[in-house]
Amino acid sequence: MDVKDYMQRVGLAARQASRAMARAETSQKNQALLAMAEAIEREQAGLLAANARDLEAPRRDGLDSALIDRLTLSAKTVAGMAEGLRQVAALPDPIGEMNDFSYRPSGIQLGKMRVPLGVVGIIYEARPNVTADAAALCLKSGNATILRGGSEAFHSNQAIAACVHEGLARAGLPQTAVQVLATTDRAAVGELITMPDYVDVIVPRGGKGLIARISAEARVPVIKHLDGNCHVYIDDTANPDKAVAIAVNAKTHRYGTCNTMETLLVHSAFAEFILPRVAAALAPHQVELRGCERTRAILGDSVTAASDDDWYTEYLAPILAVRVVRDLDEAIEHINRYGSHHTDAIVSEDYSRNRRFLREVDSSSVMVNASTRFADGFEYGLGAEIGISTDKLHARGPVGLHGLTSQKWIVLGDGQVRS
Repeated sequence: MDVKDYMQRVGLAARQASRAMARAETSQKNQALLAMAEAIEREQAGLLAANARDLEAPRRDGLDSALIDRLTLSAKTVAGMAEGLRQVAALPDPIGEMNDFSYRPSGIQLGKMRVPLGVVGIIYEARPNVTADAAALCLKSGNATILRGGSEAFHSNQAIAACVHEGLARAGLPQTAVQVLATTDRAAVGELITMPDYVDVIVPRGGKGLIARISAEARVPVIKHLDGNCHVYIDDTANPDKAVAIAVNAKTHRYGTCNTMETLLVHSAFAEFILPRVAAALAPHQVELRGCERTRAILGDSVTAASDDDWYTEYLAPILAVRVVRDLDEAIEHINRYGSHHTDAIVSEDYSRNRRFLREVDSSSVMVNASTRFADGFEYGLGAEIGISTDKLHARGPVGLHGLTSQKWIVLGDGQVRS
């Protein structure tokens, strides 16, 4: 296969399909989504069989458990894909929304209309459910999409793509509106991110190395986050039961996700009381603790001494950095210095401190008395997410339908001319 020629053909087909998608009626898009959900449920056995083929090599080669976790499909995750498609179908269609109308002195009426971005290129590793999520969100937001999944999930992605194409065909929409690349050649990524004539935005989902490479080499805009170094800060006004439950859930619910807590910060006046309780609750999960001097003084030598690098690290593993901080000011300073601007939470019963935390922590999701694991498009009611953005322009946090659209100015007149 000539990869450059193949990608040019894929890009041209996507651009042509994007025009059909931009004018597709809401009912037509919803019909496609519901048909996709039906196909995925019907083909569950085939999807799991394809996934089993993908899992053979990682398990044989003893690859990282976090990667295998992200790669694995189950009956539950297949059902979740179908439910996500139905949720997206139930969401309001953003395309064509008009707002912010006002009259100008000239008599013209000025407003904005929400429109698709056009062609969205999505590059992702492991997680085959992204294929369904991405197809759903791009379709409902009136975009065409080119999906390049990782080679480790090739069979799973192709099986899901067949269900997606069935749904598009049943709704009378072009199958090229969602194209899952039929090659594992890495050169395809280099082509995809350098085709501004055909691709309007790139969304990378994967490891920090992949995203850094794409950000450096892309010739089209990128919606991204590099890593998820998330924090939970336990204030001295925290409810102890809430603090322990949130800390344990934020760390142990799943280790391999970008919204998992990697650093626990504790107010110095509360540390001797709460840290032993948190450590005892984490012990059954065999979480390794790496702590500051004060943490080690409280919990003993079973806690490894933390280095400065630990405060920056996204472990994606049962490892937790723990630091005792002087107060809220030092907690906010630590998060803004070492964090990745992804998701950070405070556990506190003090209204004023909670408000300060929300206002001053510079992250895409900031939470009060809740686990960082809620930073997710499905949990936010977006139906699914295309990814999480820690950028400040266009889209921030979990990116759903509105994040895949733009707005254009519209002017309504009645014969006015400018004098």
